[in-house]
Amino acid sequence: MRKLVVIGFLGTQLDYGGRGSSRWEKWRPTVALCQQEDLLVHRLELLHDARSRGLAERTRLDIATVAPETEVRRVEVELRDPWDFEEVYTTLLDFARAYPFVAEEDYLIHITTGSHVAQICWFLLAEARYLPARLLQTSPPRGAEVGNSIGSYTIIDLDLSRYDQIAQRFRREREDTVSFLKSGIATRNPAFNAMIDRIERVAGRSRAPLLLMGPTGAGKSFLARRVYEWKRQRQRLGGRFVEVNCATLRGDAAMSALFGHVRGAFTGAQAERAGLLRAADGGLLFLDEIGELGVDEQAMLLKAIEEKRFFPVGSDREASSDFQLIAGTNRELRRDVKAGRFREDLLARINLWTFELPGLSERREDIEPNLDFELERYARENGRQVRFNVEARRRYLDFASSAAARWHGNFRELSASLTRLATLCEAGRINEADVDDEVARLRQAWGDETGVDAAGRLLGEAADALDLFDRAQLNLVIEVCRGADSLSAAGRRLFAVSRLQKSQANDADRLRKYLARFGLDWARIAHAGQGGGE
Repeated sequence: MRKLVVIGFLGTQLDYGGRGSSRWEKWRPTVALCQQEDLLVHRLELLHDARSRGLAERTRLDIATVAPETEVRRVEVELRDPWDFEEVYTTLLDFARAYPFVAEEDYLIHITTGSHVAQICWFLLAEARYLPARLLQTSPPRGAEVGNSIGSYTIIDLDLSRYDQIAQRFRREREDTVSFLKSGIATRNPAFNAMIDRIERVAGRSRAPLLLMGPTGAGKSFLARRVYEWKRQRQRLGGRFVEVNCATLRGDAAMSALFGHVRGAFTGAQAERAGLLRAADGGLLFLDEIGELGVDEQAMLLKAIEEKRFFPVGSDREASSDFQLIAGTNRELRRDVKAGRFREDLLARINLWTFELPGLSERREDIEPNLDFELERYARENGRQVRFNVEARRRYLDFASSAAARWHGNFRELSASLTRLATLCEAGRINEADVDDEVARLRQAWGDETGVDAAGRLLGEAADALDLFDRAQLNLVIEVCRGADSLSAAGRRLFAVSRLQKSQANDADRLRKYLARFGLDWARIAHAGQGGGE
């Protein structure tokens, strides 16, 4: 039979019970654990400090009276402050490392006695397997058991893999969290799904700033609000969601809008203004297009992020605000840092967690699910159900997913297109004629050159020296470039298959070299695609 060993602290209060015979009428957890009929304790390692030697000895003798088969070993430890986490943890860790654990014995840790700090440390050491033991919790008698000084006990096994229901609950809660963040973001894109999953993990574990990068209309504002709603639902934030488009802030008005001002701070300041940073106290501040802020505002913002304090305009008293920051931008901030337009120290502070949201041209598989999402939103907002007929839906999707669809405004532009279709259609049904009209409108807005030889227009007579194959290939590459938001985005689409076989993606460089063969570059193609001259 394997021997059972219990390790635990002497309870300086609970184990006292008095000096006379009346102590036998009281529940004393260390004595009671050795009296359990179905728990045969072969050895008790009783930890105590020098001040409790007398109580420890009396407890040992009392256990010898009621459980002579239990060997009690007094282990004197030095604890100056039993509520000092570092001291208690270090003491118990040293005990665990020195203890001669053997395979022939089973070990329990008695967590009922000792300070709450000691209980936490026992748990951490057992969970980390420094102590190859389960936890033992003893409880006093209740109800009809009063008068019986033994009480009951419970053994807690920290191997969570045995508890399938708990593990399943953890998985469900995690999946629900990701579903919440993606609610309203209809996507079939694997990379975007992975990014949302990562944002969920970061948002749940950190209050550090998040930086969302991506073109206008890619969904930065929507995602920031979803993060806020997720945190508020889980009581991680209690304040408001405050959204600021920094591109609309200029001059003194920018300082005042962000940081507030006192009365008389400048001409027209007739009353005090709290400012948007204070409005976000306890909540989430979303600074969209943060790259548009002036250098002075950037310096003030850095102080507010790091110290949670700042000076309102015209005030010599600091104000405070503790907010979670999410910043958004469609600019290359590192390029702005080199050009002196953006502070390097502010960028270092906000880009700990940076996520790049792809534009619609990189998520064309998401156009179809967003059709249904946008029509459902239109129905909620307008009280009118609208649907495509089968052929109209196919025709619209064929165009929207093709290289001819530029979608410069990304999902925002797609939403506007579907809103027009839903508004203009008759009897709640979008037909082929409606789609043809909308496609024509989009082509006109984009300056579409369908049927025109783009290579011929860009290269002039030099295009006549190209083989038909090379000219057709170049026309396709130009079309993809015009439908993309950047050289990298176009490269990712053009080399979507071959890039998977490469250890390091170099899409932009490959595309740049291809265009250079014909004397072309990204800027020239993009400029021509926007209606510019040659």
